Amino acid sequence: MAAEGGLRLAQKKALKVALVLNGSFLVAEVVGGLAFDSLALLGDAAHMATDVVALGIALLAQRLIERPHSATHTYGLQRAEVLAAQASGIALLGAAGWLLFASIRRLDDPISVQGGGLLLVAGAGLLINVGSAMLIARSRGSSLNMRGAYLHMALDAAGSVAALVAGAFVVWADTNRADPIVSVAISVLLLWSAWHLLRDTTHVLLEGTPRGMVPTEIEAAIAAVPGVKAVHHLHLWNLASDTPVLSAHVVFDGDMTLHEAQGRGDRVKKMLEESFGIRHATLELECHPCEEPSAHPEGQQVL
Repeated sequence: MAAEGGLRLAQKKALKVALVLNGSFLVAEVVGGLAFDSLALLGDAAHMATDVVALGIALLAQRLIERPHSATHTYGLQRAEVLAAQASGIALLGAAGWLLFASIRRLDDPISVQGGGLLLVAGAGLLINVGSAMLIARSRGSSLNMRGAYLHMALDAAGSVAALVAGAFVVWADTNRADPIVSVAISVLLLWSAWHLLRDTTHVLLEGTPRGMVPTEIEAAIAAVPGVKAVHHLHLWNLASDTPVLSAHVVFDGDMTLHEAQGRGDRVKKMLEESFGIRHATLELECHPCEEPSAHPEGQQVL
């Protein structure tokens, strides 16, 4: 738990630094895009605006998940980070849609772009984006919230590279169409990333099996613990994106006291944490398999 607390603290610090850096540069990029008539810069600025909002939401989510559980939220607010990641995905979709629309319009009617200024601003943006992405990557763990923040930074870095390419074409090839063409490429990249982030957050919210975990493998591992006769009614889901949860019915061999059964249950829980990283496990301990629900004559289920 101490290690988890240290990771949460590192995540908050990384988000704070990235928020300050990107918020400061956002103003410069908007000014540069307007001054140099660059859609690539304005598109990257639009993405950076979503970054600033997403980083703020991510930071708020990190604070919310630290709140203790209560009578109304018995698990606390763990899923706040999943909702924050989903908000990041929606923001990415919005930025991609606007940029794609504007880029297609400018392809038909390209305007003059000041390539030198574009290169200067895009280069500065690249340094900030790469630095922010590296900072968040060091502490993101398996959190979807941190992954969403990292995606925003990494894609902004890609956008800055694309803007640099556009600026180079404008300066050395004297073609203004490079700016909207590059912007289309940026928008496609945004759409791809938004789709994956929204898919994964929806999977968590629908309580799907955690990525990388196979229920049959975990069931077999529990059954292999000495004294376990059978396992059934096993369920896996994510409380937060990096917090897998398990519940299962475990049948033990032979007769035993409640104290002995609890000792065996503790061994199963220890194995789950060490082998699969599952620290939240609820086990119903049984001396024989419970009966499956049977059909009522009228078609109702009786437990």
